[in-house]
Amino acid sequence: MKEEPKRRVTVHIDSLVLKGFRYEDRHAVAQGLQEQLTEMLSAPDMVEGISQTGTIPRLRVAPVNVAADARPKQIGIATANGIGKGFGR
Repeated sequence: MKEEPKRRVTVHIDSLVLKGFRYEDRHAVAQGLQEQLTEMLSAPDMVEGISQTGTIPRLRVAPVNVAADARPKQIGIATANGIGKGFGR
């Protein structure tokens, strides 16, 4: 049985603008975002869906609601989940 070639998804984030966050929290927010996006976009069904869609130059994301006491990394994760919803996940 012939194995299908692995598909690859490349995401470019030119900048991450964080307003209303402490300067010290920027790395934790970005880490949560990166880790969750990596996990989501690695899923075979997500890769297949994106590869069928093709290039997406800009993705609008609905507002992301997080608890007032959320830790910075949790905020990054919630943001990535919002992006996943933009992909129809």
